[in-house]
Amino acid sequence: MTRIRRGYIARRRRTKIRLFASSFRGAHSRLTRTITQQKIRALVSAHRDRDRQKINFRRLWITRINAAIRERGVCYSYSRLINDLYKRQLLLNRKILAQIAISNRNCLYMIFNEIIKEVSWKESTG
Repeated sequence: MTRIRRGYIARRRRTKIRLFASSFRGAHSRLTRTITQQKIRALVSAHRDRDRQKINFRRLWITRINAAIRERGVCYSYSRLINDLYKRQLLLNRKILAQIAISNRNCLYMIFNEIIKEVSWKESTG
């Protein structure tokens, strides 16, 4: 009986998985079963951490804006600033406000003062 040669599909699949795990250490880059487990684990971590990264950056922006605002106004805070921005219908997101707070603080103070003037004027006439 002659020998039957197997196809290349399974070998191609394993090679593709090995290329993914080529930078892993030890058996995680050598053994097929361990490679598949580590690949699943890596992809799960990547998916989870993409969401965490968005949350962490939002926290960072809020912290930077709050620090810049409290430096200038004694009784003013981040939450009041955002509330007043919504009242005036200014569409400045947190990322842009944080960049302004770092690069051009005077510009942020100008925005801040205009909002305070507008809100205090509305409250006094109101």
